[in-house]
Amino acid sequence: MKYLIRFFSAIILALTLLTAAGCASTQKQEATGEYVDDSVITAKVKAAILNEPSLSSAEINVETFKGIVQLSGFVNSRADINKAAVVARSVAGVKSVKNDMRLK
Repeated sequence: MKYLIRFFSAIILALTLLTAAGCASTQKQEATGEYVDDSVITAKVKAAILNEPSLSSAEINVETFKGIVQLSGFVNSRADINKAAVVARSVAGVKSVKNDMRLK
């Protein structure tokens, strides 16, 4: 009987460890919690850009991966490129900003 209990305990432990390992992130793939966090950061950056009257938010794309925000799209001036980067950096949770925006 004790052998059977130990056997089932070992199986449950192994399944638990496999499940936890399946949720871990890699360099190229996010864990579920990181994906949700990045979605929130993306939404906050988009809202911050939308609230900035000098920026055209329709032309700026925002993507986030592991807290690193990537801005892309086309804007009218170099000042708009710099302003968008400053706005993105001001959002909580942003680790860094990759600015790939181009002038029209």
